[in-house]
Amino acid sequence: MAEPEPLRRVCVAYLLRDHGGTTQVLLGRKKRGLGVGYYVGLGGKFEEGETEGDAMVREIEEESGLSVRPSALDRRGDLRYLFPSRPSWSQRSTVFVVRDWAGEPRGSDELDPEWFDLADLPLGDMWDDARFWLPGVLAGGQVEREFVFADDLATVVHPTGS
Repeated sequence: MAEPEPLRRVCVAYLLRDHGGTTQVLLGRKKRGLGVGYYVGLGGKFEEGETEGDAMVREIEEESGLSVRPSALDRRGDLRYLFPSRPSWSQRSTVFVVRDWAGEPRGSDELDPEWFDLADLPLGDMWDDARFWLPGVLAGGQVEREFVFADDLATVVHPTGS
């Protein structure tokens, strides 16, 4: 029996700032591609030969115009997303939090960035898995989880891990 194909590698970052006495996170509403219409963190696919840090720094710049040093990336864990009815969507995502960058966020072809108070995350307008892990990671936690999505390609039917 053949080994299953390795999951496509992606990365995602959540930029945090203190603003007006609250902590905010930078999310972007996806304009195209996987997750169009959802609010997501900044990130995407690895290019050939890239490390996690290289990919994350490049993706943040491409999607928001912000410059981040690799040393500013705080690795918080990994997520596995399985889509049995569309295996090409399955992937492994490395999660980062960033508190230090240069520049002001601007929109891109990929997404329109927007700041949200942590107490007011738009979880109803994000991928369904975010409700299980994102608030904890943004509060300082780590994550190692796997999510299996239903045939509707939107609903989590089986979350595992912590």
